[in-house]
Amino acid sequence: MSGAFGKCFDPTGARYGIPTYPWRLAPDGLATRRQLRGLGLRPGGQPIAAQVMRVNRRAGGVRVGYLYRIDRAKPVRPMTSRKWGALALAMLARRTCPRCRLDVGYCIPRRFGICGLCLATEEQRVT
Repeated sequence: MSGAFGKCFDPTGARYGIPTYPWRLAPDGLATRRQLRGLGLRPGGQPIAAQVMRVNRRAGGVRVGYLYRIDRAKPVRPMTSRKWGALALAMLARRTCPRCRLDVGYCIPRRFGICGLCLATEEQRVT
């Protein structure tokens, strides 16, 4: 057993307080939030049942993913019309250029903060 595997394997929870398994070796019946979402479920207020851990040998740190019991998970709440409206407004704000005030049809990169047309005109003014 490698040192990284031994550091991540603690099914009793003696070392970390909750059962810990190596990455991709969690027992059946447990899932991460993302996996639950893929099944159409949510944790629903249940406590963390276990965790999966992965040692990053290059950076020296560890990555942790929390696991929840699938049998205690609840179905995802359906989107209401108000939630759909709020999401549409948020996406419109991400597509609207703050300089020219146009909906450019794509999410404006946060790196530049303006649309491609405004960026091109700004670059031509500089040179």
